[in-house]
Amino acid sequence: MTSQQPAPKQHPAPHAPARLFPDDVREQRWRARFLAPRVSVPSWSLDAPDANIYVSNASGVWEIYAWDRATGESRQVTDRPNGTLHATTSPDGAWIWWFDDTDGDEFGSWVRQPFDASAAAGAPREEAARAERALADVPDGYPAGLEIGHRLVAVGVSTDEGSSLYAQAGGTTTRFYTHSDDAGVSALSRDEQLLAISHSEHGDSRHPAVRVLGTDGFATVADKWDGEGKGLEALEFSPVSGDGRLLLLHERRGKEELLIWDVEADTEQEITLDLPGEVAATWYPEADALLIVHFHEGRSSLHRYDLGDGTLTALETPPGRIGGAGVRPNGDVEYSWSNAAEPPVVRVRRTDGTDTVLLSPPGEAAPGSRPLEDAFVEGPGGRIHALVARPEGADGPYPTVFVLHGGPHAADEDRFSAYRAVWLDAGFAVVEVNYRGSTGYGSAWRDAIEGRPGLTELEDVAAVHDWAVAEGVADPQRCVVSGASWGGYLTLLALGTQPGRWTAGVAGVPVADYVAAYEDEMEQLRSFDRALFGGSPEDVPDVYRECSPLTYIDNVDVPVLVLAGDNDPRCPIRQIENYLDRLGERGVPFEFYRYDAGHGSLVISETMKQTTIEVHFAMKAVGLT
Repeated sequence: MTSQQPAPKQHPAPHAPARLFPDDVREQRWRARFLAPRVSVPSWSLDAPDANIYVSNASGVWEIYAWDRATGESRQVTDRPNGTLHATTSPDGAWIWWFDDTDGDEFGSWVRQPFDASAAAGAPREEAARAERALADVPDGYPAGLEIGHRLVAVGVSTDEGSSLYAQAGGTTTRFYTHSDDAGVSALSRDEQLLAISHSEHGDSRHPAVRVLGTDGFATVADKWDGEGKGLEALEFSPVSGDGRLLLLHERRGKEELLIWDVEADTEQEITLDLPGEVAATWYPEADALLIVHFHEGRSSLHRYDLGDGTLTALETPPGRIGGAGVRPNGDVEYSWSNAAEPPVVRVRRTDGTDTVLLSPPGEAAPGSRPLEDAFVEGPGGRIHALVARPEGADGPYPTVFVLHGGPHAADEDRFSAYRAVWLDAGFAVVEVNYRGSTGYGSAWRDAIEGRPGLTELEDVAAVHDWAVAEGVADPQRCVVSGASWGGYLTLLALGTQPGRWTAGVAGVPVADYVAAYEDEMEQLRSFDRALFGGSPEDVPDVYRECSPLTYIDNVDVPVLVLAGDNDPRCPIRQIENYLDRLGERGVPFEFYRYDAGHGSLVISETMKQTTIEVHFAMKAVGLT
């Protein structure tokens, strides 16, 4: 801390008990779920497919690992106090690139270090110390895309001034694009002649447009924008050199669907699939097919779509969540799978139809948990999908925690969650609501919150709360509202706008004072907020006031727990302290846990400490301790 920085304000700190449960069975089980080693689906270098990287928590912190498939050797690459998530490899497999920020503040630069283990210094901390700044002439900022070719690298940087995009080739760095609104690097063609970028020059970063530039001079080759309220997302160019087809997501018919755009011929092939819900995709190596990841009502599935004859073939997986998927050069499909009851595993579906485990991290697998039930509830904006888990060995109504997801562009899914499981072990039912604003239910559902964010979602939460009480799931006198990020924002807003529904609130990294949050947050989020609210706080002050938790603080009359990171650029600390100061003035019981990281923590022990604080606080509030 520099001498110019004020000392942190003092607010009541929560109690972090040494253990959550008096019995060893539950205590050991919940801890084992968090401590169990996990791995992500590996990604590999385009022209050196034996050079792989993945993310794992095996060291107790989420870090980058290298895996040489030729030798079978895996090793930890990064070793930073607050962890590392964002990394990629150069196409020749020679380099690992990772994003270097400070204590989780998301502001920094890309660095690189050799993939070859023989070039590494040895221990992860020594090896990471050898990392060099990859693009010396590119200023620090928030990341806005990275594409690495053999001869050209393109990178996006966001700062308070807006977005700037840079290219480096032949030792020369060029800033080829700058704009006050949000923009980013999206995709580089295989022959490195075409570069796709995302932009919001039309003023709506929630529904971006796509521009393709020629890398010889960066003149515009083609533009594509589907008009107001219809976003485009460039996924990737064809993996075949000389093939200028670009795979995109569009929403021309009210949901995210696939489109192949031949940029130079300016022709389109819309991929119309007989599937409900929404999709994402990646190319097969020969560019003759797409691997489809299909999402519908909290669950996902895999399909192969042949571009020649339009055949859609299901790659059978059990109901649950696909956490990532890719196609190897030989056609094998590698993917991560879990459901609420079974912990995640990375599997491979080979071309001969066999399906086996690909990666097993060292140590014991996480203990399982309880399955989820679907609930479909009629709400003011249409049918709401919720996921419900009930504790084992008890009859309802239960003390219930409504865990509201972040985003808001996200959705709760039938996936394994150590966090959900510990609430069940504590005796709570868990209700997760895919409120308006969630993804996977069509564009209209996602965009219904525009102009009235927060309050719209909470109408859906109230409808599901009423359903849970009426169905004998939730005890109306023992309901806790909880969430992190956007879910933390909704939690604080719920406490102020829905008094009488909630026994307590647990808000992680929340927006609490929206005007102050807008002033301090990263520019990418200011751009998002302007699109969501209809302008800045100066443009539409009444909307920000109506949708800010601080506005309703005089209605809060139940215990509140807030957790926040000192270095969070998304939900900055000052606006949270504004809210807590007002709670203190009113004499409302509250506790504040402040930690040295950003928008959450990648350190497993820190995550467990926060979970202990949250669940213990809620147990006290509903009389379970």
